[in-house]
Amino acid sequence: MAQITDEHRAALQLTLIPGVGPRHYRLLVSHFQSAAGVLGSSAKQLRSVPGMGTKLCQAICRQQQAGAAQRIISCCQQHQVEILIPADATYPTLLSEIHDPPGILFCRGLLKPPDALSIAIVGMRRPSQYGLRTACRLAEELSRAGFTIVSGLARGIDAAAHRGALSAGGRTLAVLGSGVLNTYPQEHRELALAIAAQGAVLSEFPPLSAPPRGAFPQRNRLITGLSLGVIVVEAASRSGALISARHAMEQGREVLAVPGQIDSHRARGCHLLLKDGAALVESATDVLQTLGPLAHPATDRQGRPLFHPRELQLNAQEQAVLDLIGERATSIDVIVQQSGLPTARVLATISALEMGQLLDRLSGQYVVRHKP
Repeated sequence: MAQITDEHRAALQLTLIPGVGPRHYRLLVSHFQSAAGVLGSSAKQLRSVPGMGTKLCQAICRQQQAGAAQRIISCCQQHQVEILIPADATYPTLLSEIHDPPGILFCRGLLKPPDALSIAIVGMRRPSQYGLRTACRLAEELSRAGFTIVSGLARGIDAAAHRGALSAGGRTLAVLGSGVLNTYPQEHRELALAIAAQGAVLSEFPPLSAPPRGAFPQRNRLITGLSLGVIVVEAASRSGALISARHAMEQGREVLAVPGQIDSHRARGCHLLLKDGAALVESATDVLQTLGPLAHPATDRQGRPLFHPRELQLNAQEQAVLDLIGERATSIDVIVQQSGLPTARVLATISALEMGQLLDRLSGQYVVRHKP
């Protein structure tokens, strides 16, 4: 486990204060530069922050959550649960970019750099056999392509997506509306253990917490926040999966949907999304063609930098040529020399990569990796 610092203790104590939600936390820490700085401030100093009421400022000054914070830290240390704050290098970059990221993220398992290439798969708790098969198949295909699968460990589509990723030997992240040591639903305890061994189980709630009121819609913003896009497999016209789709839109993530039978209530939510402009998904190829360039370079499972998810589809020759092209102008002559390939083949490969928007051809005989 990573070391628990004074800032981790302060961050945990701050998030436990009733009324300090993700938005207040981010506002306060931004203003005072650290959670410890917030706790060390007077009520007058706290009131100078826009949106801070008198009662909340007084609650922060009383610092009554120090004992509770220490008990949670001891529990995490006993059960190998990581406590992550936004300042940690392992805190997910994508999640830190949403407008209300959690000030504390509890992690059972390990987060790894390739998890920056994540896709969420969500849907109904009572899906059809078609929905279960489709969620599992898409998770398997995307896992084999190099994506991490994110979902909420709920019954139905969520569980099928996690199991599909596990069966393909891929990584998967489960985001809970309860604590990471209090699996909900209880019948998914074994599945949660398998996910923690092959990915991570995550929550913003203390490890032993039962799901508080409103936890699952709140949880959904983390599922989409961790992901480049969200695939809705089956959803009724009023469904929690549509809440996830709305979060994805607000966060600037791609929204994708699987079509279903036109006379099935399980397909109505997906068809509404498709009418509103969601991308239609039949296979992993549809997902790769929908996703745009990455805002931040990611790392694949082999440790290579990726600038676009489409790079996961490259054949050996395309990958070899692309690996020789940097973020600065690279001469085609140099690529021919270093690759050992015939000039005609290099030029053809460069043209294919250019059509895939993975590189840009500059004036003369130079190319460069494409950036958004």
